[in-house]
Amino acid sequence: MSHLFFGYFASMIIATSILVVALKNPVYSALSLLVMFFHVAGLFVTLHAEFLAAVQIIVYAGAILVLYLFVVMILNVKQDDRYHNQWRAAGFVCAPLLIEAMVLLSGGAKARMTGTQAVPGPSAESLAPDNTLAIGQTLFSTYLFPFEVASLVLLVAMIGAIVLAKREIGEPDNPNPMLRTKAAE
Repeated sequence: MSHLFFGYFASMIIATSILVVALKNPVYSALSLLVMFFHVAGLFVTLHAEFLAAVQIIVYAGAILVLYLFVVMILNVKQDDRYHNQWRAAGFVCAPLLIEAMVLLSGGAKARMTGTQAVPGPSAESLAPDNTLAIGQTLFSTYLFPFEVASLVLLVAMIGAIVLAKREIGEPDNPNPMLRTKAAE
């Protein structure tokens, strides 16, 4: 039964990922990205990583996707016809990946038929319910400095985007009001 769930989630992730790149309307592309994020969260649930599934939905589907939609709305992006030959490039990239996936899947089926297990199953320790505690301890001990640097980089990027957007929106055609009144007379 878990193989069926994995197959469903994986096929939907592949299909919506292709739609994210292939759709010309950026809003439809963002909605396809939202569907993909929810299916990735479903994969996390099947792996008994409920905390990561919740973070996936809250952070990516909630915050990051809203940020993408705001950027699309601020830039007022129209339909772009420059990339009409993108299917050839996608086929060129995806064909080897599809062949590799088929080879890997056939290798797993062969191992099941012979009775050998290609990949050992999860141990009882890896399915422990305190995975949130382990993630938190690792994040705030071993990876504390990179975590803080990433937060500072995101903060600087956000402030820079706000400054650039405010300058373009609030900037009049002629910054000197005296020149503007003389030109009008």
